[in-house]
Amino acid sequence: MRITLPEPEAFSTLITQHTGQEPTYPITGIATDSRECDTGDLYVALKGEKTDGHQFIPQALENGVVASLVEHEILVSNGMDFFVVKDVLETMGSLACAWRRQFDIPVIGITGSNGKTTTKELLKHIFADKEHVHATTGNYNTSIGLPLTLLQLAYEHTVSIIEMGANQPGDIEYLCDVAEPTHGLITNIAPAHLEGFGSIEEVARTKGALFNILEDGIAFVNMADEQIRGLNIRGDSITYGLIPNCDFPADIHHEEDGTITVTIDAEEIVTGSQNLSFVKNVIAASAIAIHLGIDWNTFREKVKSFQAPQGRCEVKHLNDITIIDDTYNANLTSTLAAIDYLKAFSGNGRRVLVFGDMFELGDGSAAHHRQIGEHCIAMELDAVFSTGNETTTTDRALNDSVYHQHFDSKQDLLTSLKKWIQAGDKLLVKGSRGMTMETIIEGLANN
Repeated sequence: MRITLPEPEAFSTLITQHTGQEPTYPITGIATDSRECDTGDLYVALKGEKTDGHQFIPQALENGVVASLVEHEILVSNGMDFFVVKDVLETMGSLACAWRRQFDIPVIGITGSNGKTTTKELLKHIFADKEHVHATTGNYNTSIGLPLTLLQLAYEHTVSIIEMGANQPGDIEYLCDVAEPTHGLITNIAPAHLEGFGSIEEVARTKGALFNILEDGIAFVNMADEQIRGLNIRGDSITYGLIPNCDFPADIHHEEDGTITVTIDAEEIVTGSQNLSFVKNVIAASAIAIHLGIDWNTFREKVKSFQAPQGRCEVKHLNDITIIDDTYNANLTSTLAAIDYLKAFSGNGRRVLVFGDMFELGDGSAAHHRQIGEHCIAMELDAVFSTGNETTTTDRALNDSVYHQHFDSKQDLLTSLKKWIQAGDKLLVKGSRGMTMETIIEGLANN
């Protein structure tokens, strides 16, 4: 990971205050990977489970770094500042928190099992014309990435949208301590990353830390989510959801072409999308946007012009084949929703799931993969092509009503799929990030 600092002089003052040492050279960027370092960077020597960043300091120096944040110095041939601290990761969090406290602006924290990136990007798009928006980019939403995100706050920014990811208990509490959000949204709570959490109740407790920290802030509460409804809310709240009794009540209507129109607080929003998961993101975004001063006409226009982030139910057309690229990640809830989206697509043609393993599900993995197979039958899909170790359970759950094949490798799957597909087919490609299922789409494009 690497960032360019928007206010390098102010950062030099900050690091001097925190370490008692003034930089010899201007620090213009920060990198946590020695291979990504650039001239003028501060290299952050993090210790991981398998590697110690300190051993890559010489490589970072070759790439032009002028300083390193370390837990101990090493011998190098050229001059370099060493800022020696007790804990590098903890210091990065402290630096980021101190930097964030210079900004008296709305800081919107977004977490959830599904939809947080799309909701963040939608809000960014909605606010773009009225505000100078700062927002998380890429996967900079972890204990390493979030401090880098905050350090990209510039004095021109008027609103910040911070995505918060969690893989284990305590993650969201730590990220909230660093980011100090003024507003918080939990999109939903579903059985994701169960290998790290153990149970959905622990997922709820971990995500709920966002609402718990907002004693003086505002929690945006999805009343349609049973787990979220039960969370403790310490400050003010604004409620929304596909139920009547809330501040932003919503109702959906399916148009003849399969797209969804949603009515939110008596305002009609034409989404142009057939994706119910996206529509739920629209409802969540409406509560935040309208509360922070966006008018309904602007909101309508921005929803209509929004383009989904890459790999998140992104619709592509290839040689008369419709491909739903939902390859960014997968868990039970997001995969079931994506299958529903595939089923809802208008027009003729076979509906096909191309499915890779869902990771980090712990003891629930077999049951979750089996549910996917059962849902494919219920949704009357025409075919399922699967690959991976866990999806063997999905394949076994399918019956003769659904054509299905399982493959030991993605290449074998791709070879067979190329021979099988025909014009008019609609393919949903889905799997966890580690499966890199986008290579299947790339392979089809290269046909």
